[in-house]
Amino acid sequence: MKNFWLKLKKPIIALAPMAGITDSAFRQICKDFGADLVYSEMISVDGSHYKSAKTLELMKFNKKEKPIIVQLFGSKPELFSEAAKMAEKLGADGIDINFGCPAPKIYKSGGGVKLMRDLDLCYEIIKATCEAVKIPVSIKVRSSIILINSKSNVTALDLIEKIKDLPVAAVMIHGRSYEKGFSGSVDFEIIKKVKQNFSGIVLGNGGIMSPEKAKEMIEQTGVDGIGLAQGVLGKPWLFEQIKSYLKTGKYKEYNFSQIKKVVLAHAKLDYKLKGPQGILEMRKHLGWYFRGFEGASALRQKLVKVESLEDIKKILK
Repeated sequence: MKNFWLKLKKPIIALAPMAGITDSAFRQICKDFGADLVYSEMISVDGSHYKSAKTLELMKFNKKEKPIIVQLFGSKPELFSEAAKMAEKLGADGIDINFGCPAPKIYKSGGGVKLMRDLDLCYEIIKATCEAVKIPVSIKVRSSIILINSKSNVTALDLIEKIKDLPVAAVMIHGRSYEKGFSGSVDFEIIKKVKQNFSGIVLGNGGIMSPEKAKEMIEQTGVDGIGLAQGVLGKPWLFEQIKSYLKTGKYKEYNFSQIKKVVLAHAKLDYKLKGPQGILEMRKHLGWYFRGFEGASALRQKLVKVESLEDIKKILK
């Protein structure tokens, strides 16, 4: 097995997978700011099986993004096996299986965090994936999910115990339950326990919006690294800030002029990769980049209507 995880310097600062967000352009921007590892958007194993053009497009990446992990979601072991082989053939460095996404669309399809209610199926999916490829397999989980018609719940520790005989290379654990979604406090204790009970790499995830919060999670849980998600929306330089803060206790903030340069680089890359569609998809990023200062609301109202690269340049000028 080519286990790239063992070569990464700790603490590992990774870009966590986000549907509709962590496309190639954003992954490259995050790599430029120091991301050690990036994950693809969530890719449907069903879509892969039926050779969906959109799904196959999600598997593509630029060599600059390596090491890159292709994250898969679904509920059929045989389709995970098939999709994993496809990703390996395309040059992915690792495969990740999603057992943590609470999005209604994923949940209703039987994938994501819903799988945690059936640990036997989780086991079969991981086993089939591990046996299909020579690159390392990792998993992303939630802290817990309540069982239907029961007051008890299934935790990340239950899943870790269930799969202890499988060669899983790494676990990224989101420290919130399914029921909490993306809000509320993050449970450092469950993250710490997963680190203590799992022999491979453990990344903490959830609620990391600042360098201070990143340091707090790493120090209080003992994880090997962290996965950044909502914290980097409109702030891809968070990778750089965290690394600086962990090393020196200081980090620089980005001013309006510097943010504009990042935005234009991101927009140009999106246009290069996807054409006009890339600019339309860039609108949400523009909304995230320009927040928290006087006049931001009026600026966002203009930016969310852009249709071309020239529109963006004109408004920012």
